[in-house]
Amino acid sequence: MDETLRQLLTLGKEYYLKRDFPNARAYLEQVVERSQSFADIYNMLGVIYHDLGQFSKAQVSFERSLELNPAYTEAALNLAVLYNDLGKYTEAKEIYRKALLQSRSEAGELDPFVAGKIANMHAEVADAYRSAGRLAEAIAEYRKAVALRPAFADIRTQLAAALRDAGQLEVAAKELEQALAERPQYQPARVQLGVCYYSMGKIDQAVAEWNKALAADPKNATAAMYIKLVQGDRRSNA
Repeated sequence: MDETLRQLLTLGKEYYLKRDFPNARAYLEQVVERSQSFADIYNMLGVIYHDLGQFSKAQVSFERSLELNPAYTEAALNLAVLYNDLGKYTEAKEIYRKALLQSRSEAGELDPFVAGKIANMHAEVADAYRSAGRLAEAIAEYRKAVALRPAFADIRTQLAAALRDAGQLEVAAKELEQALAERPQYQPARVQLGVCYYSMGKIDQAVAEWNKALAADPKNATAAMYIKLVQGDRRSNA
């Protein structure tokens, strides 16, 4: 995570907790412009939009949060409340039922919502270690986060990036493959898998992954840039 994104996250969350929604919205919207991988940020934006009466935006935000983290009980309950306000009583009842089922855990297990919060905290600590160049500590914290919430594709992708930085390319690739098995449409993992393959000298496999990312999202500038880079390199070596 770069320093600018970290600052936007910190300020956005601080204003949100103070219920200073205009300022929180300004920062959190900048966060999602830079990264679409934070389920809690979409949930916060949903709450803000709902409070402002912008129900369509709120619905999109809550649903996006649940796409990123289907076990996000808070986002599910917020969406149920919104559906009630929109008169979608059947949908609200179904979302509420699923949230209750999801929140029930076996004896000795953490509630999924609590586990998700703790996982995100481990990920934040890992981000700090990675920024400081302490990759071993970063990897250990990311692994703690993934152990708590294995389906969090964004955190698994961050783990893979740290592993790649540490030169553990094969292990990083396996983590990214697992992230895509959990969430095939999570394109940041696919782009990073391409980077891993490229670093391993598997150029054709790398390009294949970037093409898949571009097919899913034609505006994926990163994938397009990498493909162009490889094509240019091949032409210069021809």
